[in-house]
Amino acid sequence: MDDQREVIAFLSAGASYGLPAASVEQIVTHCSMVFLVGERAYKLKRAVRFSYLDYSTLTLRERFCRAELALNRRTAPEIYLGLRTITRKAGGGLAFDGAGEVVDWVLEMRRFREADLFDRMAEARRLTPALMRSLADIIAAFHAGAERTPERGGRAGLAATIASNHDNLCLASPPLERAEIDRLRAASIEHLAATGDLLEARRGAGKVRRCHGDLHLRNICLFEHKPTLFDCVEFNDDFACIDVLYDLAFLLMDLIARGLADYANLVLNRYLDRSGESGGLAALPLFLSTRAAVRALVLGVLVRTGKPETAAEAARSAASYLALSLSLLQRQPPRLIAIGGLSGTGKSTVAQALAAQLPPAPGARLARSDVLRKRLADVAPEARLPRASYTAAAARRVYAALYEEAAAALAAGMSAVVDATFLRPDEREAVAALAQRAGVAFTGLWLEAPPETLAARLAGRRDDASDADRAVLDWQLGIDAGAITWRRIDAARGPAETIALVLNATGTPEPSSS
Repeated sequence: MDDQREVIAFLSAGASYGLPAASVEQIVTHCSMVFLVGERAYKLKRAVRFSYLDYSTLTLRERFCRAELALNRRTAPEIYLGLRTITRKAGGGLAFDGAGEVVDWVLEMRRFREADLFDRMAEARRLTPALMRSLADIIAAFHAGAERTPERGGRAGLAATIASNHDNLCLASPPLERAEIDRLRAASIEHLAATGDLLEARRGAGKVRRCHGDLHLRNICLFEHKPTLFDCVEFNDDFACIDVLYDLAFLLMDLIARGLADYANLVLNRYLDRSGESGGLAALPLFLSTRAAVRALVLGVLVRTGKPETAAEAARSAASYLALSLSLLQRQPPRLIAIGGLSGTGKSTVAQALAAQLPPAPGARLARSDVLRKRLADVAPEARLPRASYTAAAARRVYAALYEEAAAALAAGMSAVVDATFLRPDEREAVAALAQRAGVAFTGLWLEAPPETLAARLAGRRDDASDADRAVLDWQLGIDAGAITWRRIDAARGPAETIALVLNATGTPEPSSS
């Protein structure tokens, strides 16, 4: 391996950056070192070689520095500024970008606050629904434009990951339980057998792309007031060229593991609404489980190679991720819940809360008429549509899309929550018939509140997918909805009380205070 001690000493001195009085902070990982000085960060690839990564020579480090710069500029061009060479001076010392021999390469990046990493924001409870919706939009757009890589992924790609996970988890046993590791492999192979054809079909349809590859909360930051993905995988195409839902699954799993399953559900549904990827939902449990297994084996490595004082905590965390990986593969009977009522009854707030609580994680597919209407019009959910878009024919297309989304989720073994006004008896009959065809339990809920309450709520709406206003409400009030056989819910109270009533009506546990 190349000896980088001189380079590290150079990068550790403030004078090297023209700031002799400045202190230089270091962040060290198993494959890189980041030097923080002033408003900049300089990333050096360490001269290391693993089975999955090779930075051992200057030529390789240059190659992967260039790749890292190009790939991360897809999502974080404001952060990744450029490449710098460390060169030998005539007198024997080192300098940036000199005319002499190139000794090493570094990435120059714009520095951001550690507190603005999404994992830190999660710990500080600074994440918000609005931020998570924005993050999902950014990921969906990134995936839509990512390079297709059909030569990778699919059934064979995931089979190799499952086998590698098992081998590496076995190296961490003990302290990890070998019986649990073997159960995980058996369950993963069973799920792969059931979804292998789907994975191949998705690969053939262009769903395997050059993604981020390491999309967890610590590789997302709040930069210039927007979620920003950075530090993607550049060193191994097998890690980066994957199904887009497998890429998303790392983020979802990370949120679930941190007790933020409600945000995982929100991100998943927003991503599906923006990307139209509901056809891949049957593979999601295996994707989530595999991501948790990867995290368990990484922590298992720390148990063997880390400092003795941190080994016990790493062992506990590894065992927790292994248990999570198993639990994510457990099947539960799906169900279909429809939530109807006039505009302003709070259907969408209730539906979101309910979808997040329905097992298994990350909850149910939430199909909302207002959102699907915007997708059919090829606009963002919060964009306003003209009145001309609200025709009887348009309504039929929206309800057809609702049923299609719900059917896809149920066929994948996932529960579905459908949110629409359901003012016509045939619309209510159609959604109940959908549940019957799918062979799942159905619950219909009808939210109601006084007209003046509904009008006040509509007047106070901001940045919502619904275009309903007082005129729409007045039109709805004049419609004869027929006999309502669904369970009626008094929605005149606040959102928390209405959600509690709905959770009770559907037999869904309330969220824990943690």
